[in-house]
Amino acid sequence: MSKIAFCLAGLYAAAGLHQAQAAEWKMDAAAGNRLEFIATFEQSPATGVFKDFDVRFDFDPEKPAGGRLDVSIRVSSADMASVDINKAIATREWFDFARYQQAEFHANDIRRLSGDASAGRYLARGVLSLKGVQQPVEVPFAWKAAGAGAMLEGEFVLKRAAFGIGTGEWAATDTVGADVTVKFRVKLNKP
Repeated sequence: MSKIAFCLAGLYAAAGLHQAQAAEWKMDAAAGNRLEFIATFEQSPATGVFKDFDVRFDFDPEKPAGGRLDVSIRVSSADMASVDINKAIATREWFDFARYQQAEFHANDIRRLSGDASAGRYLARGVLSLKGVQQPVEVPFAWKAAGAGAMLEGEFVLKRAAFGIGTGEWAATDTVGADVTVKFRVKLNKP
């Protein structure tokens, strides 16, 4: 019986050691974080930002496979630096703030993009929920540790039609392009 107890204690200790290596990271709200989206209007960039979002990341850069990334966005915090455009994107054809206040991205498939861990390039595969639609999304990112914190940066492209963004007269892609680039820069700390 003591051999079984000793083996179980060893397994629990090993599991606890693995858990201790992964860190839970929270967004540093005072760090000037940025989540922006860039659409095209008549072939010119049209940039906006989400002013209210949160990021939580359970991540060990040496063992990314056990990680989990959770992002929540208050959609009505979208700002395109124009009162008229901000009124337009609040409507049903665009973000529909009245019906869909929150967007979320959840990923539990995190992997290193290159064999060299010092390169700090990773990929998060997950599901983006936006305007009542859920779609798989791959988000490449760079991870840069700095002291007790880290910087998470990246960009990816979404097809706006896949989420019902820009419907009705705006569904055609000749005036507003089909692709939207999403860029982010987030400072994370361990709580």
